[in-house]
Amino acid sequence: MMNYGFAYKNTLQFPDKEIISEIISGNTALFELLIRRYNPDLYKVGRGYGYNHQDTEDLMQEAFINIFQNLAKFENRSSFKTWIIRIMLNQCYHKSKKINYLINKPAVEISVNKKTGSMFLTTSHDNPDSSFINKELKNVIEAALKNIPEDYRITFTLRQLTGLSVADTAELLNITSSNVKVRLNRAKMMLRKEIEKIYSPEDIYEFNLTYCDKIVNAVMKKIL
Repeated sequence: MMNYGFAYKNTLQFPDKEIISEIISGNTALFELLIRRYNPDLYKVGRGYGYNHQDTEDLMQEAFINIFQNLAKFENRSSFKTWIIRIMLNQCYHKSKKINYLINKPAVEISVNKKTGSMFLTTSHDNPDSSFINKELKNVIEAALKNIPEDYRITFTLRQLTGLSVADTAELLNITSSNVKVRLNRAKMMLRKEIEKIYSPEDIYEFNLTYCDKIVNAVMKKIL
């Protein structure tokens, strides 16, 4: 039995496999560790798919409940991160299909939220200069990414922002590794060269602790 009687940051030493085993054995409360560990990745996937902040949070909650309910089915054929991102992508896809059915428009037309006009979460920083630079940088990236077709935007998100490998990205998108590389290169070509040199994956689609706590509390309330 693992000892989790200390700060969350110290639990990073425990592999997903060990935590999953404990959860399946009945220690349901430990699912919080997986939520906190992968909240940022699922958030980036939802925003990269084109959903706004609130819709992405809703999709994340649904995805984590789905993950919990099917945790025993995880067979380690791929990484746990790849497995849960696939679930999140499926949630995003089905929501887009539902919206598409309701408004009878091509999915590509609803890939970017027209109401908010934004793909990014505006965050504040303690350093005023850093805050200004990051805000300007996000605006530039936002404007560029809005003009990238969905296939390229999602590939860019999975490879560059969530850090998935070429093989895992290819598996998730059901395309070849060569196609992943081609899409990523084309996505970068569509972005300004300046962005390629200075963007920060950690700062794009940032998911801060306040939102993390909200997702954790909502999911744990439903499964405990």
